Amino acid sequence: MAERFYVGVDVGTGSVRAALVTGDGRLRCTAEEPITIWEPQPEHFVQSSTEIWHKCCAVVKKVTEGVQSEQVRGIGFDATCSLVVLDKSFQPLPVNQDGDAQRNIVMWMDHRAAEQATRITNSSHEVLRRVGGVMSQEMQPPKLLWLKENLKESCWDKAAHFFDLPDFLSWKATGLLTRSLCTLVCKWTYCPPDGWDATFWTSIGLEELLENNFSKIGSETSPPGSSLGKGLTMEAAGDLGLNPGTAVGASLIDAHAGGLGVIGADVKGFSLPCEHRSISSRMAMICGTSTCHMAISETPRFVPGVWGPYLSAMVPGLWLNEGGQSATGRLIDHVVKGHAGFTQLEAVPFTGGNIYSYLNSHLGQMTKSGSPVDLLTSSLHVWPDFHGNRSPLADPTLKGMVTGLSLSQTLDDLALLYLATIQALALGTLHILDAMKKAGHDISALFLCGGLSKNVLFVQTHANATGLPVVLPDQTEAVLVGAAVLGACASRDYNTTYLKIYTVFFFGSFYERKYKVFLRLVSHQREYQALMEQR
Repeated sequence: MAERFYVGVDVGTGSVRAALVTGDGRLRCTAEEPITIWEPQPEHFVQSSTEIWHKCCAVVKKVTEGVQSEQVRGIGFDATCSLVVLDKSFQPLPVNQDGDAQRNIVMWMDHRAAEQATRITNSSHEVLRRVGGVMSQEMQPPKLLWLKENLKESCWDKAAHFFDLPDFLSWKATGLLTRSLCTLVCKWTYCPPDGWDATFWTSIGLEELLENNFSKIGSETSPPGSSLGKGLTMEAAGDLGLNPGTAVGASLIDAHAGGLGVIGADVKGFSLPCEHRSISSRMAMICGTSTCHMAISETPRFVPGVWGPYLSAMVPGLWLNEGGQSATGRLIDHVVKGHAGFTQLEAVPFTGGNIYSYLNSHLGQMTKSGSPVDLLTSSLHVWPDFHGNRSPLADPTLKGMVTGLSLSQTLDDLALLYLATIQALALGTLHILDAMKKAGHDISALFLCGGLSKNVLFVQTHANATGLPVVLPDQTEAVLVGAAVLGACASRDYNTTYLKIYTVFFFGSFYERKYKVFLRLVSHQREYQALMEQR
């Protein structure tokens, strides 16, 4: 029988990617296309659903080139939790005062609805218990309220369909208005099995959404990976270069696809503390422009400042808590590229890698013999909430801070600020972990994926700061693998809705030989050296 393949499509913040994945979970090939981000005014970030769909089609055609279309058994989509607005004819509507209808997506990182989010939080409605007690402006209710209050005639009154971006892609592929439980539960306050709470929408002034059984925001739902209708429509199949009827799995938010792609990995033989325990002892971290911290449990756990608990939002039948940092990769880029020493960095004639691999190497050269890199920043510290704090403080008004700066602006200074920023992010992860542990989670290992997981210093620093082993997937594009799992489940080629088809390695074989164990970051050099000598 001909080899079977599954396609995963991932719509990230700045690009669309696709992968052709084999039946044993390995990437055959990948493709990527950039997508446009407009910032019409401060804190407003918008995109085009038309452009995104065209780019999805382009990357799928690239990865399936040379493969018989009947060999592609299923396709799954994940995307950022951005808000797509369409009219009754499914045409785009403008989400900004500029009136450009093609710019019809309010992006996940758009913070225009801060005032609306505060009002919703102050309502103290019962549904807020499932979002850590605070309504984030990155969720959909405050964005919807902003549209009603600011673009009533040009957008709100004409709108007939509000989609989370992952669900928009499912609709484009199948013609079905079915929403994924992942998106509705995590970003819209939907709560299975009860469904929508009409009193919430009425209390915040969005009673129009109750009409026709909540048709504008979704009256039909499916767990992630469920087969949607009859698969690809004729039109979508033509756009994607696949066969009509190819199975389509209910979608996931991009971070949740990454979580699905790593959290069930087979780690036998690495002596990890989570090896013989439930996957609830693991935390999946999806590290890119922002970072999401995913922890699951068999019973619901309410964590102040952390989203959830969400039933079946990532793994069927299990409850999800989702912590997060609104700016991680974006913060590192901002700090490095905004530093006066960046021009010196650009002028360095290095080959291979990127500026961050060079900075990692440069930091190693700055250390004294036998001294750890961590201690280089003993007098330089960063508070990383330049874009607010998502978890566990849940305060979008917080700002960033740097203490310990001098008048020097050398490449060494840039490298130290880069290191201090990574350390701040790692300690932010520790803060989230501590909040989850207080609520009953027992996390014994971190499973990382995403662009930042390819940065050795970022990964090592998280192991140091948390005192936990860090696991990286053998297949580095875990988000794409997670998206492909959705298509594989929908195809019914597998008997379960969650596929454990991955291998992993214990992070840092080099560090394992050198240090034996990963150490918790300590504040005094003498204490650190004593711990090193004990091993």
